[in-house]
Amino acid sequence: MTVTPAQGPMIENRSKAFAAFEWLIALRYLRARRREGFISVIAGFSFVGIMLGVATLIIVLSVMNGFRKELLDKIVGINGHVFVGAIDKPLTDYADLSKALERIPSVLLALPLVEGQALASAQAGAGGVLVRGVREGDIKRIPAIANNIKMGTLDGFSGNSGVVIGKRLAEQLFLRPGDNITLTAPKGAQTAFGTAPRIKTYPVAAIYEIGMSEFDSAFVYMPLEEAQAYFNREGDVSAIELFLANPDRVDEAKAAISTRIERPLFLTDWRQRNKTFFGVLEVERNVMFLILTLIVLVAALNIVSGLIMLVKDKSADIAILRTMGTTRGAIMRIFLITGAAIGFVGTFAGFALGTVIALNVENLRAFVSKLTQTNLFPAEFYFLSHLPADVDPREVAVVVGMALLLSLIATLYPAWRAARLDPVEALRYE
Repeated sequence: MTVTPAQGPMIENRSKAFAAFEWLIALRYLRARRREGFISVIAGFSFVGIMLGVATLIIVLSVMNGFRKELLDKIVGINGHVFVGAIDKPLTDYADLSKALERIPSVLLALPLVEGQALASAQAGAGGVLVRGVREGDIKRIPAIANNIKMGTLDGFSGNSGVVIGKRLAEQLFLRPGDNITLTAPKGAQTAFGTAPRIKTYPVAAIYEIGMSEFDSAFVYMPLEEAQAYFNREGDVSAIELFLANPDRVDEAKAAISTRIERPLFLTDWRQRNKTFFGVLEVERNVMFLILTLIVLVAALNIVSGLIMLVKDKSADIAILRTMGTTRGAIMRIFLITGAAIGFVGTFAGFALGTVIALNVENLRAFVSKLTQTNLFPAEFYFLSHLPADVDPREVAVVVGMALLLSLIATLYPAWRAARLDPVEALRYE
């Protein structure tokens, strides 16, 4: 039997996926004419929504990271990482115990201290403070204090019986190095009428500023021997603070202390003392991420509505393309490109905008404060003297990836509807 050409196998010519003509048609649909102006407005709002959503997420997460990093550096930097307390007897052997603790590889500094509350007063006013007695050699090894002395000096700290105070406390009491500050402790000498408050005046030796209002206004450092006499400590200390090379490896340090030190000791660390504070910061950060993600989601839904309207408006064009041989896959890809272009360009525009603002957020805050003549970031409320931001590349990648994925998913249903359109039904009433 002879096979004629008409009876031979039919070959269907298929264009390559995402061919040039698909991009050309998709980009033409993005340039709406006067008759399609409303669709163009929806696409514009979708673009702006995704851009602002991505930018806001990056800015907020960066500021929250900056808050956590700055607060952790300040709190841990001045308070130490592991706290060693006595169990069976007072820490009268603090000198030898400190040397033994500093021989542990992960420990940078073992700081014996006497701690107590007092009322600090001067002619300008008074306020409650936390007095810490430390050795001169130790205070010079605390970077948060030694590297941030604004006035005065730490030299001769133990010899002149002077005190070191924070800048905000000095401003509240109008004190400078050389001025006198009076400290009043509730527990003083025993008299026939009971315990009398202890009142003593000290010269101000130096003024420090670490940038955290709570510490700059509440901590007063005095020589260890003077603090022992002032708080009625008979040759012992309240605790020994340990500064570690890596604050996140406190469990290893505590295990090494328990192994090497035979004396029973009570150990706590910075995570236990600040668990609630940093836990609240983490919850706020996660909640802000979820709330602001809704902005990106709403913008993605705008892409859905805009594309559905575009499909209905272009139904005749789709029917003509189908009758000319364009496959359903090609129609679907055309509308995928149209919707994804809005989401992808909006995402990367938001990435650029958010990164630039996050890296310059403190300068922007200062400019807006100066422009409006208001203090947008009062240190007494937010604990820090400036607005911090820390851009985490991994989090930025997650935000950008999430926005791109939502934008792509938003285009699937409208593109599927366009591909399923029946050319006969579309052209029946044309």
